[in-house]
Amino acid sequence: MSRRAAALLAIAFLAVAAYAIVRLIRHEQGVQPAIVTPAMDAQQEISPSLAGHIKRFFRERVTYGNRRGRPKLIALTFDDGPYPVYTPLLLDELHTLGVPATFFLIGRDAQQWPELAQRIARFGNEIGDHTYTHPNLDAESDDAVRGEIVQGARALAAIVPAATVYRLFRPPHGRYTVATIRVAQRLGYDTILWNDDPGDWRSVTAAELTEHMERHATAPEIVLLHSGKLATIQALPQVVARFRAAGYRFTTVSGLLEAVPVPQINHPGKRAV
Repeated sequence: MSRRAAALLAIAFLAVAAYAIVRLIRHEQGVQPAIVTPAMDAQQEISPSLAGHIKRFFRERVTYGNRRGRPKLIALTFDDGPYPVYTPLLLDELHTLGVPATFFLIGRDAQQWPELAQRIARFGNEIGDHTYTHPNLDAESDDAVRGEIVQGARALAAIVPAATVYRLFRPPHGRYTVATIRVAQRLGYDTILWNDDPGDWRSVTAAELTEHMERHATAPEIVLLHSGKLATIQALPQVVARFRAAGYRFTTVSGLLEAVPVPQINHPGKRAV
């Protein structure tokens, strides 16, 4: 082997190694896929080995420094509830703004407030499964995880029209393991996580939420929000206006999946609004 060939081989090896190390570091910092479908390798997507990172490097062929042309689509998702007072306020604001959304409802809460779950569907939003009792699934057995998903789905199916309930699952608190995702996969669910968590589950202001979403905007994007937060409702007019002014279109998670390949959602382009 010539010196030039050996040098090129060494450079290629170092590039792959550097990429794999960076991906491993990013994973340790909490980076996750936005979507895991039933067809995907859950282990590879959530906690890949070094060899898995290298395999992904060659398979994806993504130029991470240049993702121009990615569609400016954004899906607002709202976890928990439904809740009296805040959920109706949220629905009214979304309806006024003409923004469809995806609601991940807790089955037990939907049973307590069925008319609110029905109103979510009636306003043109879609509904996903957020389990029946909202437990920490990373501490549950496979059978318990399955029971939570199935019971949650049954509760929703008894309340709202079937056409509004999608096989979309989000683990409560963002807590899950590879085994959790595999249970959802066996049940035929897409596990929906997110590209951005503005932190409305904390005590934050509407202005802070808006600033965060602008600063962390990607294309395409799934945003994690919550149903029972006044600051979130107050932030929506500014958020919607600014994203629309930047050329974004609001859609549901299922609409996003129909329009954009999953790898583009999991590896979106960075956009400043």
